[in-house]
Amino acid sequence: MFNFGIWTSEFNNWLMGLVQHDWLVTLIECIIIAVLVLLTYTVLALFYILYERKLCAWFQCRLGPMRVGKWGLLQVFADMFKILIKELISLKGTDKFLFALAPYIVITSSVVMLACLPWGNGLQIIDYNIGIFFILAVSSVGVLGILLAGWASNNKYTLIGAMRSGAQMVSYEISLGLAILTIVVFAGTMNITDLVMEQEKAWFIFRGHIPAIIAFLIYVVAATAETNRGPFDLPEAEHELTAGYHTEYSGIHFGFFYLAEYLNLFIVSGIATLMFLGGWMPLHIPGWDGFNAVMNYIPSIVWFVLKAFFVSYIIIWFKWTFPRVRIDQMLAFEWKYLMPLALANLVLMAVFVALGWHF
Repeated sequence: MFNFGIWTSEFNNWLMGLVQHDWLVTLIECIIIAVLVLLTYTVLALFYILYERKLCAWFQCRLGPMRVGKWGLLQVFADMFKILIKELISLKGTDKFLFALAPYIVITSSVVMLACLPWGNGLQIIDYNIGIFFILAVSSVGVLGILLAGWASNNKYTLIGAMRSGAQMVSYEISLGLAILTIVVFAGTMNITDLVMEQEKAWFIFRGHIPAIIAFLIYVVAATAETNRGPFDLPEAEHELTAGYHTEYSGIHFGFFYLAEYLNLFIVSGIATLMFLGGWMPLHIPGWDGFNAVMNYIPSIVWFVLKAFFVSYIIIWFKWTFPRVRIDQMLAFEWKYLMPLALANLVLMAVFVALGWHF
């Protein structure tokens, strides 16, 4: 399988020979990486908007967007252009500084998490020995932007939506973290690259036996709630709160919240891919050497993206299948059922690892 690290090393050597200054090479590489990350962020968000609208239409026996471009493929670009040219409305009675700061906090958290994901063999920007811990820490910053947006808007509906979102995200972060910790116990490392390399022969969801499957199911449910998606979209309940914490936002500021919501969907799907589905590793079946050789020809970045889209499909499926729950039902489900199950599953995985009851 092609190693993108070789290509990046060759590019670094070529740039060093061209520029002859270490600091300038570092500056140029940082600018290139920043542009690529922002470009990827935008393209992924636009794709996911169309992806969900088409899946929603398919579930409901409709066609979805069809007017702008072939099969409606340009609809998201028309929507993006509309948001960009809309006026930024400044409301009376708001905390203008915090009101403007909130969307940037939310989108910055998403961008940093996106930069931590390894897209392919050697294709990673940030690789810490505690990479999983770093991702969980950065993901917790996004809720601060949501709380600031609700409070600074000086609107009771936005404040209620923000408080709901804070309670929901803080609660379900526990189960999500415990599901990830279950795999960390099995793998024995928090380094993202090492986690992927450990799955070269078989993905953790297969090797980890019953606790890994339970952890995957817990993770998918908790990630759905963590991204404020249905049936856990109480912070944006239209029939109660108009639009929730971003009711008073318009133009590009609203666009930041909108993009961050869809990018968070890809990010939680990417983390699930790394922790359970082998990351960018191809599907290998022991003893099937010919099949494994064919799988190795598929580029690693294709494996990662397709797996992430598959997990996203499951989360989108949830939204358009189950009705919205009440706020008390949502919190009771986490604290009474999901978190105790995640704790018990963590202990079960520790027992399986200690006794060697895994593949």
